[in-house]
Amino acid sequence: MSLAVIDRNDVVLRGRLSAAPELRPLPSGDTLLVFKLVVRREDPRPRGPKSDVITCVSLLPALQRYAAAWTPDDVVEVEGSLQRRFWRTPTGTAVAYEVTCRRGRKVSRGAPRAAVETG
Repeated sequence: MSLAVIDRNDVVLRGRLSAAPELRPLPSGDTLLVFKLVVRREDPRPRGPKSDVITCVSLLPALQRYAAAWTPDDVVEVEGSLQRRFWRTPTGTAVAYEVTCRRGRKVSRGAPRAAVETG
């Protein structure tokens, strides 16, 4: 059986933006879009967290341009893959899980809007 059949890393999230999206310049010269989605848990424990804050990123210029119009509390839906990223800090190696987005759209509370899709 091929790995294409066994492995799958597809994430779809719909949640509320906790803050305005940021564009962060990287040492490589690329620009990274970073935003955080607040996603409610389906069945939270009575005394536990009721939501999670998920970091989402994208290097895609089309999605970066589209996300520039998003504001805090907008409801956004994204598609992408879950990735683990490592980087060095003065105290050692740090790690984070992020959703690397390939599509994203603002979800209107009325009619659905078109998604931005890139290859």
